[in-house]
Amino acid sequence: MSFNVLIVEDQPLIALNLQDTVEELGHHTVGIASNMYQALLLSTGADIALVDVNLEDGPTGPITGRTLADTDVSVLFMTSDPGGIRGGVPGALGVIQKPVRDIELVEAIQFAERRAGNTDIPPPKCFIEFSPHGASASEQTKRRAARHRR
Repeated sequence: MSFNVLIVEDQPLIALNLQDTVEELGHHTVGIASNMYQALLLSTGADIALVDVNLEDGPTGPITGRTLADTDVSVLFMTSDPGGIRGGVPGALGVIQKPVRDIELVEAIQFAERRAGNTDIPPPKCFIEFSPHGASASEQTKRRAARHRR
């Protein structure tokens, strides 16, 4: 199955590398956006979005991702500091730490493909999964443990 992938990344070389990998997997790149405005303009028809946290217009990746997720796009974040969004982003699948190796990107896209309609699919090792409500699975576990200690 082929998907339409939106790349939201402000560093051109990284964006082009992501595009090459996406297309080698047999998917179509609907566009490369370097800021939130471009991402929202290019998002029509996207099935999956690879979203950097810090874009050309600042740390707008989480807002962009949430907006895309609200339109049923599967959002995968990429950032050098996953802790910056450790609370998660509602609707997004999760985050991969940069630098993203090609094999990690392949695994993350395959996870998004398999995950469509099936929430029992485990994420790849490189991936920090968010809960459907926005918090990562590890953050949810910590919160539950804190509640039980009280």
